Amino acid sequence: MKTIAYALALAASIPSTNAYWKGFNVQATMANGACKTQADWERDFNTMKALPGGFSSMRVYASSDCNTLANAVPAAIATGGQILAGVWTEDNAHFEREKAALLAAVQQHGFGWMVAVTVGSEDLYRGDTNANTLAQQIYDVRGMLSTVPGYSTNVQVGHVDTWTAWVKSENNAVITACDFVGTDGYPYFQSTQSNPIDQGYNLFWDSVQNVRNVVNAVKPGAWVWVTETGWPTTGPTENQAVPSVANAQLYWKLVACSAFNNGHTFWYSLQDFSASPSFGVVDANYKPIYNLAC
Repeated sequence: MKTIAYALALAASIPSTNAYWKGFNVQATMANGACKTQADWERDFNTMKALPGGFSSMRVYASSDCNTLANAVPAAIATGGQILAGVWTEDNAHFEREKAALLAAVQQHGFGWMVAVTVGSEDLYRGDTNANTLAQQIYDVRGMLSTVPGYSTNVQVGHVDTWTAWVKSENNAVITACDFVGTDGYPYFQSTQSNPIDQGYNLFWDSVQNVRNVVNAVKPGAWVWVTETGWPTTGPTENQAVPSVANAQLYWKLVACSAFNNGHTFWYSLQDFSASPSFGVVDANYKPIYNLAC
């Protein structure tokens, strides 16, 4: 199959290592909308560790909102976890608060808890900004971090966006600014194409390879990380994509189990309570909804 070849090509483009980051996207609020406490974050880390595969890393979307890093970083340290930290870029005042929260976290706790930093999330897809502005924000955050004792170029700073945004040449300035590129791809939402569950693997790896091709042309050697993908257990049907536990289980088996072995991957999501569509892999009692073994 051509998609098997795509997966192998992706693996070949990444330096040989078994130390890929693998984890989940995790929201900062509880089911009732309340901000998570340190204890709540510790429960998330311990929940991930207890799943098949023993996950220890998570991606968060912001630094200051809900005091995310102020509570999540001590939780990571207490449980032996790591965080792919997020910095929200809209608007300027918010961006400054985000930077201040990230700076406070590394000044207090160093860099040992950190996977990397993502500046913005799907901003280009939403049209909230332009590539040059976003690129400058990436340079800004990297420059800020470089002033902190313990910083090295191993502290990577990138951006997360949809695969459809990354393949547009107008966004190349962001790729140039990034140490790594985080791509989000959801065959479930690709409703203008044939997207039943049995095409999920093909559509996903096609999207990753499309991004890899562009990144290799713009900034050879930069890694492409999978920062969001998943299949919902409940919600509306999108063209031929039907949410169900069985389909989410199959997508995990085919896509997650291959992605975890091919590069840094953060699945969407650990838990999203009553969202529609719902992509969470654990229920309200923090128990797996389907078999997460690979």
